[in-house]
Amino acid sequence: MSFASETKNELARIIPEKKCCTIAEIAGFIRFAGSIGLAGGGKFRISMKTGNSAVVRHYKGLIRSYFSVDVMIGMGQAHSPDRGTIYTITIGPENLSEMILREAGILMVREGMNTISDGIYDGLIRTKCCRKAYLRGAFLASGTVSSPEKGYHFEIRSTSRQSARDLRRLINTFDDITPKMIERKQGYGIYLKSRDQIADTLAIMGASGQYFEFLDVMMKKDLMNQTHRADNLDNANIDKALRAAQEQVEWIRAIEETRGLDSLSLKLQAAARLRLEHPDAPIEELGQMMDPPLTKSGMNGRLRRIGEIAGELKRK
Repeated sequence: MSFASETKNELARIIPEKKCCTIAEIAGFIRFAGSIGLAGGGKFRISMKTGNSAVVRHYKGLIRSYFSVDVMIGMGQAHSPDRGTIYTITIGPENLSEMILREAGILMVREGMNTISDGIYDGLIRTKCCRKAYLRGAFLASGTVSSPEKGYHFEIRSTSRQSARDLRRLINTFDDITPKMIERKQGYGIYLKSRDQIADTLAIMGASGQYFEFLDVMMKKDLMNQTHRADNLDNANIDKALRAAQEQVEWIRAIEETRGLDSLSLKLQAAARLRLEHPDAPIEELGQMMDPPLTKSGMNGRLRRIGEIAGELKRK
């Protein structure tokens, strides 16, 4: 099961504690999963589609609890075989479809005429808890979230530009969450790419289990990246040390072939001969082999002086 499906399954188990949150969540689902058709005589029929059976059961229960009506559930095959079954929730005039649309802030009266609104009704999302509920409904309707193991992407689709803009504004009311909007082939997408913002959004909607799963994967990836960086740094340091040792050997050979190592002071001779005997040894280990032992900086100083002498010979 995908991370998005597991997230929806968890969210579908949440029952709002307040009636205002219940209608806000129902409205969010209808707005982003529904379509409205005429049923004759100026009446309306609401149809909502989803591919998740847990979401179907959830909204059937919420609508029955809030409006005391039943809904019709239909099943069909998706256009793409790999998408499985599509469930359709239908509410007809006999089940108070007009009243539901009015309470959801979708059916409005303007100049004495019924009008279908194109955005999110502000009266439903005045409080923070209701905004959370509305966002949860919108995500259960048309949202998706990538597995953090594969990447970071959260998106809710809308066929309406105004609804997409209103949803972006709603999400932006939560601290440090700044969604972006993009036009798609069949509508608009409100999306997040920041992993921290996606994690916070999961928590805001109430998907606490998926939130902690998301954080766990994030921490594991961070730890792995830190390990890789440390390995790369170690390898880089080793390569640097080997190149330096090879250069030191070249300095010593140059002196040996021109003036001979006996031309060096006894201390520098000892350092030079030790480097020739141990061409790959780190500076610190070479210093410990000296008699008496030298610190890393002390050994480094003697080898640096040998390099200066080799440079002077080269310039002559």
